[in-house]
Amino acid sequence: MKIGVIDYGMGNLFSVEQALKRLGCEVIVSANEKELDATDALLLPGVGAFPDAIKRLAETHLDQYLHKVKAENRPLLGICLGMQLLFEQSEEVSPTKGLGFFKGSIKRFSGDNAGQQYRVPHMGWNELIVTKRPSWLNGEVTAKHVYFVHSFYATDIDETELVSYADYHGIKVPGIVVNGSITGMQFHPEKSGELGVHLLEQWLKGVASC
Repeated sequence: MKIGVIDYGMGNLFSVEQALKRLGCEVIVSANEKELDATDALLLPGVGAFPDAIKRLAETHLDQYLHKVKAENRPLLGICLGMQLLFEQSEEVSPTKGLGFFKGSIKRFSGDNAGQQYRVPHMGWNELIVTKRPSWLNGEVTAKHVYFVHSFYATDIDETELVSYADYHGIKVPGIVVNGSITGMQFHPEKSGELGVHLLEQWLKGVASC
């Protein structure tokens, strides 16, 4: 299976690339649309600030390409900031429109919940609570924890698109969202041990069955 990792200059590409290779994938890291079109599925990584990422996607015309990918019903997985870019908008730095593949807004953790202070960013291992299973997730999920590193999270989402979440000091943090062929994971599956590998492998098997 050939997976295209979208290189727009704001992703931790090496760890994602290596994780995919360990699962037997041929990986193409590229910003070239023709090269990306020759793959079975696409992965949108992301590290950094939302406005910078949207700007980079626009400058490389990859934002238009991603809309074409969605229109063609091609499998796409967004990870961390890559997932956040798939929502309608973000308040990070300044109000910025996202790709709009998922309903909702990206907002910063306040660091205070009913007078109780908590740490921002949400960093480390947290339990992933599965609320429903997408078509690509089969079998028992034995491990429960995945690895998060983020200061912003998706709010005001469409609950029908929510697959799993984590509880962070009483805040329901979307962990996995799915809309048709588009999937987002807020955590880093490539850094999430047994469960992360299982989820990434299941997503790839879902791609292969399409």
